[in-house]
Amino acid sequence: MDRLLGIILLPAELLVNVFISMLLAVGLGLVIAAVYRLTHRGMNYESGFLSTLVLLPPIVSIVMLFIQGDLVLSLGLVGSLSIIRFRTPIKDTRDMVYLFWVIAVGLGTGTQNWTVSVLATLFLTIVTSSFYLFKYGRPLHAEYILVISGTTPKGEDEVDRVVRTRQANVQLRNHEVRGEEWELTYELRFAREKEAGVRQVVSELRSLSGVGRVSLLTPQLALPM
Repeated sequence: MDRLLGIILLPAELLVNVFISMLLAVGLGLVIAAVYRLTHRGMNYESGFLSTLVLLPPIVSIVMLFIQGDLVLSLGLVGSLSIIRFRTPIKDTRDMVYLFWVIAVGLGTGTQNWTVSVLATLFLTIVTSSFYLFKYGRPLHAEYILVISGTTPKGEDEVDRVVRTRQANVQLRNHEVRGEEWELTYELRFAREKEAGVRQVVSELRSLSGVGRVSLLTPQLALPM
């Protein structure tokens, strides 16, 4: 009788563990996706990546539940997964961090380390939010490329005077002359609190006689939000 009762209760206990693991994996995946959405900075935001962050933890959890310490089955799963080829490039290193995060959560919930998974997610959420709130890693300076062209004789001297009167680190990168036409390329480096000065430089340059074109470029590939 006791043996029969054990056989009946074992599947019920297994189903409860599977349900808790899957539910917790989805819940933690939603938390991680929310953290990613709220703290993301840059122009390469993809809404489809949120679904990946939510679905990946329960998938990894399923794999861990299938293995359950079976070495032969684990080798078979590794062999079957090796045929999958991921062609989507990772545009931001932070995206790779989030992928490792959700995979770790899936591994933790799949092995029934529920408390560790929750505490680790809570800790990483606090760290990530702190980085975002205190703008950790944001450059202390703003860098710009300024290109000015014109036709006024010796107009380069007036342009150079206007550019160098600003409180910025100015370096002349290129000076090109073609007949009566000339072009100057500067590299400007402003402190963050004085970044508004670059607009004043552009305004003054456009008011100079003989200046035909003023172009302001930023060398950063991912603009911070």
